[in-house]
Amino acid sequence: MPRPAPVPAADALPARDRSVIILLLISAFVVILNETILSVALPPIMDDLDLAETTAQWLTTGFMLTMAVVIPTTGYLMGRFSTRQVFTLAMTTFTVGTVICAAAPTFLPLLLGRIVQASGTAVMMPLLMTTVMNLVPATRRGQVMGNISIVISVAPALGPTLSGMVLAVAPWRALFLLVLPIAVIALVVGLRRIENVNEASAQGADPLSVLLAGTGFGPLVYGLTGVSGGGQGGAGAADAASGGAPTAALICLAVGVVSLALFVWRQLRLQRQERALLDLRTFASRGFTLAVALMVVMMGAMFGVVVLLPIYLQKVQALSTLSVGLMMLPGGLAMGLLAPLVGRLFDRVGPRPLLVPGLSAVVVGIGIMSRVPEQPWLIVLGHVVMSLGLAFVFTPLMTTALGALPRALYPHGSAIVGTVQQVAGAAGAALMVSVMARVAAGTVAGGGDELAGIARGTSAAFTLSAALGVVTVVIALFMRRDPEQGCAPLTTRSRRSPRPPRPRR
Repeated sequence: MPRPAPVPAADALPARDRSVIILLLISAFVVILNETILSVALPPIMDDLDLAETTAQWLTTGFMLTMAVVIPTTGYLMGRFSTRQVFTLAMTTFTVGTVICAAAPTFLPLLLGRIVQASGTAVMMPLLMTTVMNLVPATRRGQVMGNISIVISVAPALGPTLSGMVLAVAPWRALFLLVLPIAVIALVVGLRRIENVNEASAQGADPLSVLLAGTGFGPLVYGLTGVSGGGQGGAGAADAASGGAPTAALICLAVGVVSLALFVWRQLRLQRQERALLDLRTFASRGFTLAVALMVVMMGAMFGVVVLLPIYLQKVQALSTLSVGLMMLPGGLAMGLLAPLVGRLFDRVGPRPLLVPGLSAVVVGIGIMSRVPEQPWLIVLGHVVMSLGLAFVFTPLMTTALGALPRALYPHGSAIVGTVQQVAGAAGAALMVSVMARVAAGTVAGGGDELAGIARGTSAAFTLSAALGVVTVVIALFMRRDPEQGCAPLTTRSRRSPRPPRPRR
């Protein structure tokens, strides 16, 4: 029986490297699952701790703001400290935050625990992506990035469903007690098995850059969320309809924009001395810049759907939180199951043949949901179609963006990708909730029913989201592997000719 063709030595992934990536994948799955597991637990927490809705929402808003502040610093952290040190910092911080949340007797300790959790969570995904880019040969990056896409898609989908099942039989603290032992095991095993991909450097942090990052990204995300009222669930529509954006949100938005502009100016100066907190030379790569631009539009469109769909299902369709979580589960599972196949396809054909049909499917899925059908199965169908399309998007985008960079810029590229996701998601939610609120207010002002107004507003917002999806399809037509930068061209060469031609004399 003939044996299969041997894999080139450059493509082989040593057992040590595989174990490092598997440990980071498990750890990332835990922290991302924790991100969404609290989404349906706010009502029980409000009842137990006697909290108003606006106060309880800080458990999710505070988490998101912390992520927005910490992620831009991860490029520096991964350059300043070794892989083992960064992993230990991230998982120890996350574990300590989980303990605080599980034992919190009142709201403030619970909020503190969520902030500590978010500080660890913000580091894990950039660390995972940077490690993969450093360890995995270019010809196999798509396959491994496909496994990362499983984490990104399945963990958030399982969060609300798992939370609803646990809360049906146990108090809300059981959610953190469920996550805690998994986090402890991942930390203990990681301390024994994680190997250093990079070594620590002596570079110091620029205090002004850290300050500008905190006063830029945090207030910017809070301002975008506050302008839409999106941080307060369905109340956002009523707030926007009655009085517009809160003054505090507009002030935070202005502070964030000014601080962000100063942050960019500071990084442009420091990167000449190799001291930038977030190196913006990543945007010198056409492939990276184009991928990030596509990600901005896509995340803005998709996050609006993610925010508005539960509001519509709970308020208009009068479905329970558990029912909503179960309706979102098939799409997340479908995306996760398809991700490894997409990764292998990417290694063969590159980004464009996957992105164009994938983004087209996203537009079709949102188009189905934009009709806001009364039959829940049609909503599930639209969500599954959208999720299947996204499965063809995440892996090519992340791999193409980072693969277009030189190795030294991998940590900064990963940090920029994570930051863009946070800011674009908040901006998309602000835009979509604002559209929904204005249409709903117009319906009520014309004598219509409030629920009918929310339904019409949701339809209008989804239609806008689908239109933005069409823009992403156009951008995807220009995506390709950059032959000048990164390791991506090695994929084509290794497929076509195992032995590169000798130069002519």
